[in-house]
Amino acid sequence: MRVKPIKTESDYENALARVEQIFDARADTEESDELEILVTLIEIYESRHYAIEAPNPVEAIKFRMEQENLKQKDLITTLGSASRVSEVLNKKRKLTLEMIRNLHRDLKIPFENLFSDYSLNSI
Repeated sequence: MRVKPIKTESDYENALARVEQIFDARADTEESDELEILVTLIEIYESRHYAIEAPNPVEAIKFRMEQENLKQKDLITTLGSASRVSEVLNKKRKLTLEMIRNLHRDLKIPFENLFSDYSLNSI
């Protein structure tokens, strides 16, 4: 086993190729140890170079609406009124603490996805 740090895109691609080769390695073998080390190195490289930012609160709401096949009217009881739903989804109004609590309770959106700051669209 010869494992080295992943410093370049080429190193990354080689590590992925090697993981594919040894993916089914039997436990407690040199290849299974190599696999575990490579996966850890790949995760670190990806977190540095391919980080995925968390969605802003409005994107999180829209994503959950898509998942649950919800329409704007389905959020009226959660956000307060049809116009308020429209304002929030079009980034004309920020979420209030009560709205955040309701979205978490009703749509099971994690609090951490609802509390991040985001810019409003200009009128």
